[in-house]
Amino acid sequence: MRLYSLSVLYKGDPKVHLLKAAYDVSTFNFFQRSSVQEFMTFTSQLITERSALGSRASVKEQEYLCHVYVRSDGLAGVVIADDEYPQRVCFTLLDKVLDEFSRQVSKMDWPSGSPATISYSALDGYLSKYQVQTFGT
Repeated sequence: MRLYSLSVLYKGDPKVHLLKAAYDVSTFNFFQRSSVQEFMTFTSQLITERSALGSRASVKEQEYLCHVYVRSDGLAGVVIADDEYPQRVCFTLLDKVLDEFSRQVSKMDWPSGSPATISYSALDGYLSKYQVQTFGT
């Protein structure tokens, strides 16, 4: 059971953009890592774009399961995991991350924010914490 990506996005008008993301591509071949990361970023944006405000969904993409939660205020989160990772845990993680993100990052920054301009550093910690929990350590 693995988590590969945890992203926070903003579903604005007319398009979705990435605010912050964390990736664990350590299980992939060194030469594949950047393209796998690009695939995960693209897939996260596409799934968010196709999801309605206030919705949750799980979508299978190749050998991955992508869990998306789009809040009614346009803030969205996506977890990309393998298909063995429990869906309930993914949505609990998304709830926690989006609540914390919305408290720490001003809503005014969401429409124009980018990974370079948003200061929120908890994603890497959550990704590794939820990774470790699945292995019982």
